[in-house]
Amino acid sequence: MEWLSYVLLLLCPLMMIFCMKGHMGGHKHHESHSSTDLSKKMMNLESDNEQLRKEIDALSTLVKKES
Repeated sequence: MEWLSYVLLLLCPLMMIFCMKGHMGGHKHHESHSSTDLSKKMMNLESDNEQLRKEIDALSTLVKKES
């Protein structure tokens, strides 16, 4: 029965190693977000925002003309 406690004692750090290895593997996938990639996304969002502002202005002038 003493061997069971040793097995459980050794099993805990081994499981921790495998879990940490799994977490590190997942972070490598997210490292693809470089600053240039984020800059491109930011520029796209800014241009979309500008386009939406223009559409809102056009719609609000249309509503004012109809009133």
